[in-house]
Amino acid sequence: MLCTRLTNAHILTMDPDHPVAHDLGIWRGRIVGLDGAVASLPAREVVDLQGATVLPGFIDSHVHLAWTGLKANTPSIAPCERVEDVLAVIEDAAARKAPGSWVDIAGYDQRALGRHLTAAELDRVAHGRKLFVMHDSGHACVVDSAVLELLPADVPHQDGFLVESAMAAVRRLRLPYSQEELADAIELAGRACLAEGITAVAEAGIGGGLLGHSPVELGAYQLLRDQGRLPLRVQLMAAGDTLRPRDAHRDDGIPRALDLGLRTGFGDDWLSLGALKIYTDGGMMARTAALTAPYEGMTHTGQLQDDPERLTQLIVDGHLAGWQLAVHAIGDRAADLAIEALERAQELRPRPDARHRIEHAGLIRPDQLPRLGRLGASAVVQPNFLRSFGDDYAEVMGETRAPWMYRGRGFLDHGVTLVGSSDRPVTDGSPLRAVQFMVERASLSGRRIGPGEAVTVDEALHAYTTAGAYACRWDDTAGSLSPGKRADLVVLGDDPHRVDPARIGDIEIVATYVDGRRAGEGKP
Repeated sequence: MLCTRLTNAHILTMDPDHPVAHDLGIWRGRIVGLDGAVASLPAREVVDLQGATVLPGFIDSHVHLAWTGLKANTPSIAPCERVEDVLAVIEDAAARKAPGSWVDIAGYDQRALGRHLTAAELDRVAHGRKLFVMHDSGHACVVDSAVLELLPADVPHQDGFLVESAMAAVRRLRLPYSQEELADAIELAGRACLAEGITAVAEAGIGGGLLGHSPVELGAYQLLRDQGRLPLRVQLMAAGDTLRPRDAHRDDGIPRALDLGLRTGFGDDWLSLGALKIYTDGGMMARTAALTAPYEGMTHTGQLQDDPERLTQLIVDGHLAGWQLAVHAIGDRAADLAIEALERAQELRPRPDARHRIEHAGLIRPDQLPRLGRLGASAVVQPNFLRSFGDDYAEVMGETRAPWMYRGRGFLDHGVTLVGSSDRPVTDGSPLRAVQFMVERASLSGRRIGPGEAVTVDEALHAYTTAGAYACRWDDTAGSLSPGKRADLVVLGDDPHRVDPARIGDIEIVATYVDGRRAGEGKP
């Protein structure tokens, strides 16, 4: 007997062998058959979907759950556009904390103000507190003098504004968060993902780097798993700087590793260890993405996170140790470094199915496309970046480079696996709104950005289902609604293929199923 049979549905399986179905049978969290194979079987529960569209559950291949949940409960200065209004919000938040304590502020984006805040301005409203104003990109912050006094003298800043590794130095002053606090934040963010039809995510960097929250951060996810509170499937990327030299046997060829040699693939269907996350540069929003030519109207070209040879060696070492690599590279100069390092790594020890990933791939020149194709790397892009910030990004990239941003068609035409993701909470996390952008290439203002990079609806959905499963090495269990795979699916109020592209992002999420159970109906 089936546990559940979904019937009278328009099921888009994303499986070329059986692309459309009307019935789907579920037993113990797995799909056991489609249409005639299950239509006459008895089931404990039969759900008539009255013609609703069903897709595989969306996979968001690059998120920050802990940061998302913590940010949701942090005072925010968005959408203030005047410095005096920003300072008033910060002063009110500071007044609620005891003197000498830390005060977190979210929602900072200098573009709304026309300039950066300064430490002197924060000092006027801090009243003895230590202020940490986090940039929405995750690559910068502004702090007051009370924080600056705690930093080593060699940490660079500009009137209290710190970027990349300098910001990480501030974060190290106050880490770690408790596992209970992180678990609550992760659960909150995970439930927000479920509401958008997302059934699995890849958490992009724990335990170190720019956005780690604790050296034992994995424990917060395991706590949720043990308590039955993990809302969806999570794959964890360990931050590259958590690797340490290990005295492994010389035949293993492992120069650096996590304790006990843990690497990509450890875990189960609910919680597992994924790629090794390595940062090479910053971000466009903070103007720290590493470019080969200056930002339009500016003199600087962003920055790499470290000496190029040290970054290259970390990438090579990760590959030699058997990791799948997720290399953060937004600017084209950072992409050059990532490509060259991955090429070197594959020459030293060929691994045809390594499935290395370029996270963001925000600005990829035409000459870089064939090299990425030959590497077999995936491009894990964030379409909603251009939907939300595209007008600004297009201005700072200029007319020639704007069409190279967050590509779609260019990757597919060169054999690069195109993978969709959000980078939440940096911007909107909705997969359907991202799919709409991938098809339209239109920002919120209606500006078309790189229209030649548009893809079809089916190709965009593929990026959030089968390609996401491939990038996360879940392709044998997820990404399509095929017999034997997980019963993770989303029920939509309409078919994205049948509506006007401008309406795709507004399609209703009717229900989300994980392990064959509708979200909100008890433990899977």
